[in-house]
Amino acid sequence: MKKNMLLLFLLPFCFSCSSDSDSNENEMYFPPNNSDVWETETLQSLNWNENNLQELYDYLILKNSKSFIVLHNGKIVIEEYFNGHSASTAWYWASAGKTLTSTVTGIAAQEGFININNKVSDYLGTGWTSATLAQENLITCKNLLSMTSGLDDSLGDDVSPSNLQYIADAGNRWAYHNVYVKLQDVVATATGQTWSNYFNTKLRDKIGMTGIWYDSGDLSVYWSNSRSMARFGLLALNNGKWNGTQIINSNYMNEATNTSQNINLAYGYLWWLNGKSTYHLPQTQYQFSGKLIPSAPDDMYAALGKNDQKIYVIPSKGLVIIRMGNVSDPDNPTFASSNFDNELWQKINAVIN
Repeated sequence: MKKNMLLLFLLPFCFSCSSDSDSNENEMYFPPNNSDVWETETLQSLNWNENNLQELYDYLILKNSKSFIVLHNGKIVIEEYFNGHSASTAWYWASAGKTLTSTVTGIAAQEGFININNKVSDYLGTGWTSATLAQENLITCKNLLSMTSGLDDSLGDDVSPSNLQYIADAGNRWAYHNVYVKLQDVVATATGQTWSNYFNTKLRDKIGMTGIWYDSGDLSVYWSNSRSMARFGLLALNNGKWNGTQIINSNYMNEATNTSQNINLAYGYLWWLNGKSTYHLPQTQYQFSGKLIPSAPDDMYAALGKNDQKIYVIPSKGLVIIRMGNVSDPDNPTFASSNFDNELWQKINAVIN
């Protein structure tokens, strides 16, 4: 009798917990694949400050932006195009596209084609660098994901063996290096498919993105419209799940969007992380104190590309924010975070807070 009474007492709480979880999931909107339809939400319904919106637009125009999108729980709140750009125009992701490589590497791992803890040479064979065999065998796929290959980052983007030279044991040095693109070769070799075909089948087409990989010398750069970038950001916001389907393992996504090593706390698996006590930037070994982007939320993680291509993901606020365009400051081009990020977030905060 006592057991039955206890069950009757707990039952309403169980239903309440289940219903809260379901309603949270139901709050998230996903645009249909192969369609331009995308539900919207108004600033007024969110109690955002519309009076400060024009100042945000003026800043974006001044800083050579081409597009700016804000999603809240998947719905479009702001979508604007500037300087002759349009919703159908493709633009390059630059290094923001590194996060695409990170995600597809995770998909290949969950399908059993690769293990990110294995040596890169297990998939590409030995001699893919000019390091000694012992030095090369220290480099794992995870080292490429976390930018800790130990290869010399001062030699440019060329990833031919002669240009991939040892400077430190893998795992002991963080340096922003184009060698991460070797992960695309790892995936292609392990799956027996071209990188583009595997990417299209396992990620792009599953979430309704458009776009292509464009090879320019040693760089493989993704081009798409801005909404495709927003779709990918929405997938990240939902920890790899798209409209009820887990595209990429949530545990992997959690690892990818948290600190991946103990040198650059603000770096995951090709994702940048805010809210950490210190950070490193490309082309320097200096450790900076404080947050990567002081005016942005602490829980934000971001895909950051040359000339200020941006995907900001803020789980605590249910936000995905996209910026595509030319470099914001022609006199001071950067590969990752810049003063532009901090100033832009000040303008964003004036609208959303």
